[in-house]
Amino acid sequence: MILERDLRISLMVMAIATAALLASPAHAAQCGNSADGFAPWLAGFRQEAASEGISQQVIETALGNVSYDRAIITRDRGQGVFRLSFEQFSHRLVTPARIARGKSLLQSHAALFRQIEQRYGVPGPVLVAIWGLETGFGADNGKFQIFRSLATLAYDCRRSERFQAELIDALKIVQRGDMSPSQMRGDWAGEIGQTQFLPSSYLKFAVDFNGDGTRDLIHDTTDVLASTANFLQGSGWQRGAGWDEGQPNFAVLLEWNKARVYAKTLAFFADTLAGGAGRSGQ
Repeated sequence: MILERDLRISLMVMAIATAALLASPAHAAQCGNSADGFAPWLAGFRQEAASEGISQQVIETALGNVSYDRAIITRDRGQGVFRLSFEQFSHRLVTPARIARGKSLLQSHAALFRQIEQRYGVPGPVLVAIWGLETGFGADNGKFQIFRSLATLAYDCRRSERFQAELIDALKIVQRGDMSPSQMRGDWAGEIGQTQFLPSSYLKFAVDFNGDGTRDLIHDTTDVLASTANFLQGSGWQRGAGWDEGQPNFAVLLEWNKARVYAKTLAFFADTLAGGAGRSGQ
């Protein structure tokens, strides 16, 4: 009798464990560091996406032909630029040509920047600095296939959980009708648009500022700049406060990019566009 009871308990434990695995298919297939296990991992992730409410049509359209891209992993491991000194990094990115272009855009979009600052509290020089550093003011948004990049990073063991969430959010962008999978091209880590929003930020902060019925961060400058201001406001931006290191809004620039050298360069570029310390010195 004792043996039968123990057997029943063992069988019950196995059944519970099996049910748990079936309930979390994306976690049944392990992450990996080569292409070998990518296909079974992706099959499990597709089931997870369905359990999150993503339609089979969206899953198939977005992930049906996705493959592992070793070049994405190489880029992820090789971000040595952020180890440069501030002087080296800022000299490389804040060029005379970029400064001149930024000042010209501040003038040509002056009315728009006033509207955005009135609503979100973020001044134009900060938005233009982000715009310029991220994509050269929209000149190079990136040509990587977002779903291939995100799926590769989601499978990779380094930051698997984070990028699985981003991949789900990318599918949600397609499901709510903002973009088709073929339209979703950007930088190697899955960033989208002229100021490079990850899908999670796109879902949370993208706005239709001009009221045309779309949240277009690829082609629509109005939506791009307002959405960027919305992100900063949502991350704690203090209206009228400074943005240099040691001032209240520098922490918000670090929310935009965790690399301190990047945030310092962004603040420096905004100062330059504002005409010296400008608003950040008040």
